[in-house]
Amino acid sequence: MPAVLACVVLTGCGGTVSGTATWPGTRLDAALLTEPDFPAGVRYDRIVERPGEPDGAGGPGSMLSRPQGCANALTDVIAESAERGPGSAAKYAASYDGARIVMTLLSSNLDLAKLRAEATRCAAFEAFFDPDSEGIPITTTPLPGVDGDGIAYQQTMTLRDAASSVYMAFANVGDSAVFGVAFGTPDRSIGAKAIMPRTFLDVFSQQVRKLRAS
Repeated sequence: MPAVLACVVLTGCGGTVSGTATWPGTRLDAALLTEPDFPAGVRYDRIVERPGEPDGAGGPGSMLSRPQGCANALTDVIAESAERGPGSAAKYAASYDGARIVMTLLSSNLDLAKLRAEATRCAAFEAFFDPDSEGIPITTTPLPGVDGDGIAYQQTMTLRDAASSVYMAFANVGDSAVFGVAFGTPDRSIGAKAIMPRTFLDVFSQQVRKLRAS
């Protein structure tokens, strides 16, 4: 137990702060966009994960890449700075015909400078299924249209002459953060249609505004 925390918990030292304490998870949950915030036809789902379990736990590991570490560069930066444990994150998915958008609110800030640096380092790289396979070209391109100090990127993979993109956006709000990711997934059973990347950036900006106002 850190010395400062031990002082507060064990001896009650320091002055009394008036007001009602707010558990970080409660604030994050209240700041999430909910189903009524989306157009009719969007499929909205809350995502509940095991506290402290990293994203993708139990899934396949990162692909090999040249330069090294680019295949998972941005998610590694998030993992380094994100807090773990109950109340440290809140997440939901919003699915459109043409996109599955996943938004995560964090109780701690992201290292935006390091995210920018890794995106620049990995602006163009190759990923490999195994050391003997042919490289898959991937580009990481900045996306305009994010408010304030937020940043966004389009990561495009070209495989067998077919290109597919993933969109990512990051912003700090006070002592919290928002990061979003969107995958281009057509689904004609969903009534609401996405226009990418505009739909993703609109949802991201709306989420940042709600967290800022909470």
